[in-house]
Amino acid sequence: MTMSKTQPLPLLRHHLTSENERRRHDVIRQQPIKILQIGEGNFLRGFADWMIHEMNASGKYHGSVVLTPPTPRGAAKLEKLAEQEGLYTLVQQGLQNGEKVEKRQLISVFRDYVNPYADWEAFLQLAELESLDIVISNTTEAGLTYTELDYVPGEPIVNYPARLTVFLHRRFQTFGNDPKRGLMILPCELVENNGDVLKSYVLRYARGFGFGEDFCQWVEQHQLFLNNLVDRIVTGMPQADEYARLTGNWGYEDHFLTSAEPYYIWVIEGDSSLDQRLPLVQTGLNVKWTQDLQPYRQRKVHILNGAHTLMMPLGVLHNRTTVRELMEDEQLGSWVKQTIAEEVIPSLSLPADELQRYAEETYERFYNPYLEHRLMDIAMNSLSKFQARVLPVLKTYTDKNGHLPQQIVRGFSALLLLYRVQPIEQEGTVLFRSFTLEGQPLDIRDNAEWLQQLAQHWSEGNSQHETDGVVDYSKAVQRILSDTRIWQEDLTAIPGLVEMVASNLNDMEAGRL
Repeated sequence: MTMSKTQPLPLLRHHLTSENERRRHDVIRQQPIKILQIGEGNFLRGFADWMIHEMNASGKYHGSVVLTPPTPRGAAKLEKLAEQEGLYTLVQQGLQNGEKVEKRQLISVFRDYVNPYADWEAFLQLAELESLDIVISNTTEAGLTYTELDYVPGEPIVNYPARLTVFLHRRFQTFGNDPKRGLMILPCELVENNGDVLKSYVLRYARGFGFGEDFCQWVEQHQLFLNNLVDRIVTGMPQADEYARLTGNWGYEDHFLTSAEPYYIWVIEGDSSLDQRLPLVQTGLNVKWTQDLQPYRQRKVHILNGAHTLMMPLGVLHNRTTVRELMEDEQLGSWVKQTIAEEVIPSLSLPADELQRYAEETYERFYNPYLEHRLMDIAMNSLSKFQARVLPVLKTYTDKNGHLPQQIVRGFSALLLLYRVQPIEQEGTVLFRSFTLEGQPLDIRDNAEWLQQLAQHWSEGNSQHETDGVVDYSKAVQRILSDTRIWQEDLTAIPGLVEMVASNLNDMEAGRL
């Protein structure tokens, strides 16, 4: 039904849902708590929580989630979600096999909500639950860190690895070193070897807090810290006009409406027998248990993320605004696909046909008509992104083929041209300004020290001489590529790179792609 704009919509509640949805929600509220979730944000709601919902709906899993916030700021969200009785709507929007998809689901997985910063003991008592089996977290990369701190019993801890250490210690105190009370721990933070990293921090805190070697051995032997890779674009709450359209059709407000693309994959480094414990594959979800996560990580980092990093400079220099707009440009879109097919895929270790299928899925994601993925958002911290996502492919391709990958070097050249910055002081803050090829100003967001060095390199290398209308950029490029403070290595050691970049800069200044 469509509601009048002036008539307020009721907040999503149990009584507003269909009979089947009410029945499923009633069941969830009776299911044992099997999963502790640390993180209430968009991503987990549109990814892991949706999968838990699907497992329960299939009848292959019988468990609910207790939700805790990663920081004190998340406590207000818990209260609002409780007002909605733990219900929220997931809308999957995008392209599948070239067709537009818009699918609505009411998600019900939460049974309880605990704020550790207001009730530390209630949080620790969750560790005493016999039914508890899984910990899932997404505290962002900033949350998966180690910082020196003193443990004061009874006082809540904000740092996630330290908080988890105390939580596990309570479980150890309750059940002794019973191996059956070990947990499967899935940190979804976008950190390489996230499971190993979290485990190392927990053990470091355990020793620092004086919890004893018996506890450390129990953690080592019976807690499963699983490296894993998550991949789905979850945009969360849509824009106001789209929100009004959706909720008006449904007849209720939803403060946790979550939008996500149809595509998703979860790759978990662990034995496939673990699917008996967490039946993701049995449910038919696109989840892979693997003994080696690295090839899948390389695939995502170098194709999906690498394509973003490669396309951004050329797109921005040519005044394109979004990923979709760039891909729909005949020349730029073809360049992206050619680069991936001819230079990136041949440099990776998975089978070429599998990589090509992943690339085609990636392009469909780039064309998503519901997603406005701004290139200038992608642009943030592009220097470190290039080092992680693109530079390894450039070097692998060169080693395998005996010559440079021309299209990747072209993308790199565009990045350096975009980063031809000038420091501008504004209201006591130093901004680093660049310009598109048509002269539109851009503020570049990256490591300030590196940007200052680039500004100096461009300025001091600006004594290029011009011959027959051709500028010699080699001096500036030589200075930039040899700066080990930026690249952590001397890139002039790669044969022919300085010359090719300098030539590309001339082409781009002349308006040639």
